[in-house]
Amino acid sequence: MEQARALAIISDDELLDDVLRLAAAAGCEIERVPDAAAARPRWPVAPLVLLDEHGARRCAAAALPRRHQVVALSQGEPPAELWRHAVAIGAEHVLALPEGESWLVSALADAAEGTRRQGRVVAMVGGRGGAGASVLAAAVAVAGATAGDRVMLVDCDPLGGGLDLLFGAEDATGLRWPDLALSEGRVPSASLRAALPSPPLRTGSGQLSLLSCDRVGSGPRPGAVSSVLDAGRRAGETVVCDIPRYPTEAALAALAAADLAVLIVPAEVRSTAAAARVASVLREHGTDPSLVVRGPAPGGIRPDEVAEALALPLLHSMRPEPGLAHALDRGSPPGSRRGPLADAAAAVLAELRRHGPAGEATP
Repeated sequence: MEQARALAIISDDELLDDVLRLAAAAGCEIERVPDAAAARPRWPVAPLVLLDEHGARRCAAAALPRRHQVVALSQGEPPAELWRHAVAIGAEHVLALPEGESWLVSALADAAEGTRRQGRVVAMVGGRGGAGASVLAAAVAVAGATAGDRVMLVDCDPLGGGLDLLFGAEDATGLRWPDLALSEGRVPSASLRAALPSPPLRTGSGQLSLLSCDRVGSGPRPGAVSSVLDAGRRAGETVVCDIPRYPTEAALAALAAADLAVLIVPAEVRSTAAAARVASVLREHGTDPSLVVRGPAPGGIRPDEVAEALALPLLHSMRPEPGLAHALDRGSPPGSRRGPLADAAAAVLAELRRHGPAGEATP
């Protein structure tokens, strides 16, 4: 497949040299054209358009249609004329170099990957230990991939034993968190996906990649979590995070990036009391979770009563699934067969999709 090329209409040689240098750092090819007439065939399809004052003036005069991902550039403070032409052409950003170099490198790298910030992130947390948050997180990932999505399942609980065990993939080739040398910053989406294990799926046309904690070694750092989730979002993936009940810094980074947080609570009085504490901590950090109540209910407590006690919206009530523990011990992917777990995963995905795309970033 031919690499996507950004379109540049830049007559300022010094500015063009800077753009070419930044494009090389981002791994993005630049197609330079001299004027608006030459740009017209590529205008609708180029992933990114870069204009200087001369290029913006020519494109505005040619009445090229408005489109996303148009950036007007200048060396130093943008002059008034550049602003005027940028408004006329509908540029989304007016960027001054060198101050805006890091943002432009990221935009060029996105253009090279053909990505837009349209992915969604969901964070799953248990109301008590053993609530089933990890199992439901894995089931949501399986359901998304089965439906044809590209999904990344991210394990943010270093004491959980490793999500790869839920797929029988503990020996699968690929990196785990202790192997991943990441700091805060941009991570190429394609490179990240290629480095991670991909548990096999029985059905579906989607793809599932798994970033698991390991049985030894350190857990994820908050900056690395933010970078990984941002990479998945840029690539248009459904990113599912399993986070611990106690909000570590890495868990808080995942919650901050999440479009939806889901609290899983067994239908028990003590579990509800424990979940109230968890929900309170989540609210303290600006997160209002939706609720999945999991049966059985030994004392007859109803899902709506749990939701009322926690003052949380009830997203789904999940019946017990026969044979689940046996299937998990055998490495059968959670939610890969029809049943209450798959139904709960489908409800979480539907709620996540109702939240809509995360949108594009601005500098």
